[in-house]
Parts: sequence; C-alpha cells; structure tokens
Amino acid sequence: MQKLLLTVDKLSTFVGHAFSWLIVSLTFMISWEVFSRYVLDHPHAWAFDAMIMQYGTLFMMAGAYTLAKNGHVRGDVLYSFFRPRTQATIDLILFILFFIPGVFALTYAGYTFAVESWRMFEHSSITSEGPPIYPFKTMMPLAGAFLLLQGIIEIIRCVICIKHGEWPSREHDVEEVDVDKLKKMVHVKDKDIADLDRFVVQQASAK
Repeated sequence: MQKLLLTVDKLSTFVGHAFSWLIVSLTFMISWEVFSRYVLDHPHAWAFDAMIMQYGTLFMMAGAYTLAKNGHVRGDVLYSFFRPRTQATIDLILFILFFIPGVFALTYAGYTFAVESWRMFEHSSITSEGPPIYPFKTMMPLAGAFLLLQGIIEIIRCVICIKHGEWPSREHDVEEVDVDKLKKMVHVKDKDIADLDRFVVQQASAK
C-alpha cells in the first residue's frame, strides 16, 4: 500500500514540476510584451489572453502536486495540536464531505466545457485576434483528474493513520537548502557544530 501511495505522490510531483516551467515561459512573455509595448510601440492583442491561460494552467496543474506535499492552506491554529488520529479523522470527514464532491464536479464540468470548446474550435473573444482556448479548457478536467487521484490517496493515508496512529510517509521533494551538501561545501562536520553550540552556551552563561 505504501508503494502505491508514493507512486501517486511521484506522479503528482512530476506533473507539478513539468508544468512549473510555465513560470519561465510566462516571465519571458511578460517581459517581451512590456518591451514591445513601451519600447517598440507594438503591443500584441493576443498577449494578455496567452498570459492568463498560462497562469491558469500553472495554477490548476499544481493542485495535485501541492496536495501531495501537504502544502494547501488550512486553519491549523488548533489542528497542529491534535494527535495524528484526530487530525486524520478531521481530514477524512472534510475529504469525503467537501473535497471529493467538489473536485468531481470540477472534473465533470471541466470535461463538458472542454468537449464543447473542441467542437467549435473556440477562440477568445476578448480581442479580435484571440488565441484558441480549447487547449486551455482541456486542462480543467485533466487537473481535476490528477487532483481527484491524489485526494483518494490522501483518504487512504487518513484511514492508515486512524488505524495505526501515525501518518504514513510522503514522497520527499527537493529542499530549498540541502544541508548535507552545504556542510560538505564549507567543510563543516556535525561535531564542529555541536562544539560551537557548547561554546556559545558557555559564553552566554559566563556573562
């Protein structure tokens, strides 16, 4: 079961990392459009639509990734003080009552919108040169499917935690700072850090 959980975590992580490259594309597009508009005096009518669609795609496709990393915002003023079993019970109830129906509705409605958009080869009507938006609308059911799959995995995690009293492990993501590599770079060992800590405490006590 743990292998299944981590496999879906890895899938969500891969999807999140893949679509995160849209940030680079979006940054270049915004920079070029600003330069083109204010320096070359040649704005592009389709640029705004393209930017919105890229940002929307990034936002939607990062949902399952964020859920896999337990990174969605929650009101954890009291939640963090609860025991794992209590946390899992609360999460399980919320997943069943709100998450599953909401994400299923998103996936179903998104599929309907995408199908209709592909049938008419829909283009944006905001500008006269509006780009096609049927690829963008396809992201709606796709994002919903990934999010629904990850949600089912989270429900399984809740059940396991309620049964065993502790949360099962998650797929580890890239850390902002790799502490071990940083130690090797500056040639510092754990013993050196411990000695420094003791020295600091002794100096503070002497004062």
